[in-house]
Amino acid sequence: MKIYYEKDVNMDVLKDKTVAVIGYGSQGMAQSRNMADSGLDVIVGLRKDGDSWETAISHDMPVMTVEEASKEADVIHVLIPDEIQAQVYEKSIKDGLKEGNTLSFSHGYNIHFQYINPPKKVNVTMIAPKGPGSTVRQQYLDGFGVPGLVAVEQDYTGDALQVALAMGQGSGLTRAGVLETTFKEETETDLFGEQVVLCGGATELIKAGFETLVEAGYQPEVAYFETCHELKLIVDLIYQKGFAGMWNDVSNTAEFGGLTRRDRVITDESRKEMKKILEEIQTGKFAKEWALENQSGRPQLNRMRAIESELEIEKQGKKLRKLCGLEK
Repeated sequence: MKIYYEKDVNMDVLKDKTVAVIGYGSQGMAQSRNMADSGLDVIVGLRKDGDSWETAISHDMPVMTVEEASKEADVIHVLIPDEIQAQVYEKSIKDGLKEGNTLSFSHGYNIHFQYINPPKKVNVTMIAPKGPGSTVRQQYLDGFGVPGLVAVEQDYTGDALQVALAMGQGSGLTRAGVLETTFKEETETDLFGEQVVLCGGATELIKAGFETLVEAGYQPEVAYFETCHELKLIVDLIYQKGFAGMWNDVSNTAEFGGLTRRDRVITDESRKEMKKILEEIQTGKFAKEWALENQSGRPQLNRMRAIESELEIEKQGKKLRKLCGLEK
């Protein structure tokens, strides 16, 4: 395992070079502003008169079209959604690439699954904050930073790693530490984490627990507090202190009950499904499924979004978050 800190970075590799950040969503906004505040020459590439155009200008960021920014820059850092990256690359970035440029990402998806195939005479790198854009920005302003990942898929100039690390330092990531990985490892573990634990697994577990209590006749408000609201408190403890620290901070009753019953919830069958999901990611089956979903107008995703919005736990959550002052 190799972790890089500020002492390991040569910022001179970006001296007199321009970094174009393509996109101004959560990550684009945070990373571009952090790098600009760190003294890097940053421009933002956006769709002309799109939703983010005026926002970027209001933040005093130089704004160009994606085509203009790609031609102008030495480093093109692509931070638009995965599902449109290949289309935008072909239409607006590819022709602007020059020999020795660096094509950079914060997620390896389109390179790893070969939806984007860069020319041989450019660097292909990744610098990926391990936190949402709002946290990346706030931690930077607070004088620290979130940890990150760095990877080099193609090193044409011989200093691609240092280019990526310099961008990471500009965003504040090397203050916390940047772990070296590969496009393959980052992509596959990221998708697995999202699907099995962080987004898919966690929400299904919360929903199932809530519905079990409500179906047994308990008040939905109480069920929400016990299965959803308090989860943040537990996750925060794990984040700060690990499993052992969390067990130490909860009651002995909670510790005994959790340790003796958790494998009845996450069973051998659950673990088998986890392995199947990982295999679907590794073989590219999920990526093909997601590509087809986008090509057909996302009918399955739109249907599931509509169902999700009508869940009882969502209705209770909205009401109780207002009660707790978490939502207006």
